[in-house]
Amino acid sequence: MTLLLKLSRLIDWINERVGKAAFWLVLVMTLISAGNASYRFVFHDSSNGLLEIQWYLFAAVFLLCSPYTLQKNEHVRIDVLSGKLSPRGLAVIDIIGTIFFLLPMVVAVLWLSLPLVAESYKINEHSANAGGLIRWPVKILLPIGFTLLALQGISELIKRIAFLAGMIDDPNSKVKGPTAEEELAAAIAAAKVLEAK
Repeated sequence: MTLLLKLSRLIDWINERVGKAAFWLVLVMTLISAGNASYRFVFHDSSNGLLEIQWYLFAAVFLLCSPYTLQKNEHVRIDVLSGKLSPRGLAVIDIIGTIFFLLPMVVAVLWLSLPLVAESYKINEHSANAGGLIRWPVKILLPIGFTLLALQGISELIKRIAFLAGMIDDPNSKVKGPTAEEELAAAIAAAKVLEAK
């Protein structure tokens, strides 16, 4: 079990790095959106490519931050049930949910998305819109994001089993600390301080 806990920590480390890096895509997406809107207002013109890159970035944020959200226990739960369960009962529900719902869904999406991504790459698929972007880079986010989600599901499964075995503290307990928004604001503030020097 010690080896599995090391694997869990490695998966957590990877998904935390990916999730925190993807936070910055929200800023990039916002800047592109504001720039495109300003350009459209001033010059009465717009770019389909700029609109599509916003969609691509949104997809990247959603797919790459989902594993991090699961890791931080910030995913949606049905409070009517989970609020009434003991920590051990909640761990059992998480194990059942991961084995019978999360992992099968992730495997199904991976299985169905790989041929679509391969075909899109093979034909160098482009958007049908004038000035649109190539499609395979955004489509490749599906298997990447769902692979990371599968790995995080395995990590959470390991942690719940280790908790039930008395090897670690409750993985469902919320860590008191800054929210993702507060972390992003602090990182932006730190970057501004570095720019000022």
